[in-house]
Amino acid sequence: MQLIDAIGRKHGQIGAGEPCRIVSLVPSITELLCDLGLSSLIVGRTGFCIHPQQVVANIPKVGGTKDVNAQKIRQLAPTHLVVNMDENEKPTVDALSSFIPNVIVTHPVSPLDNPPLFRLMGGVFGCENEAEALCAQFDTALQRLLHKLQLNEVSQQRGKLMPHRVLYCIWQDPWMTVSRDTYIARMLELIGWQHLISDSTARYPVFQWNEELLANIDEVILSSEPYRFTDQHVDALERQIGKPVRLVDGEMLSWYGSRAIKGLAYLGQLAEGKG
Repeated sequence: MQLIDAIGRKHGQIGAGEPCRIVSLVPSITELLCDLGLSSLIVGRTGFCIHPQQVVANIPKVGGTKDVNAQKIRQLAPTHLVVNMDENEKPTVDALSSFIPNVIVTHPVSPLDNPPLFRLMGGVFGCENEAEALCAQFDTALQRLLHKLQLNEVSQQRGKLMPHRVLYCIWQDPWMTVSRDTYIARMLELIGWQHLISDSTARYPVFQWNEELLANIDEVILSSEPYRFTDQHVDALERQIGKPVRLVDGEMLSWYGSRAIKGLAYLGQLAEGKG
């Protein structure tokens, strides 16, 4: 199997006894690498790489996803750097690639991109069996979700899920949402939730509350990350806009990698009104 990343770059598998030192600038992939049994090879992470907590606590921080400390990374002498097209800025990655020999670029935009991601990481770092085990867990979780949705359709005597129009909010001051061409929006589509289409070409557009906007949505979703929305925000916004507002676990809907397996189960809870 060819090991090709999101920008079409081919990667080889590390050889037996070959030194491997990984810096991950992607929180969800740091978690994935740990779940693949590779934590001992990770020499650097961002401050947002917080899972699994007890494991990453022993891995040095190298800054944030966008404000990395290049000098500290250089001192760690990594052989591999893992980045993401949304979370890390290209000039930063280009600068780091001048002294890191292997840069793996990721860009999952759909839940179904997770198994290929598992296999890419498993193939490069020599843990194919662990990667296939995660693929099997993901497929089981996906089939359970689809089966649950089918049962819901039968119980509600509908031929298909009725579209539920939502606006997913990731920030305030200014208010920001996600476009339809994002991992979050496509996760929501799995349970028939139609994310409001924005006129903006930005992947994470700024918006203003107005009557036209509110007329086209059934529910507002506040994510627990990257902005730390709380129940207090839910109450205040409901009073302001007169629409149902729900707080969701942002990690479950936006983190790809191994977290997506739990994310699929969480989607099932949202579909049942339990999220």
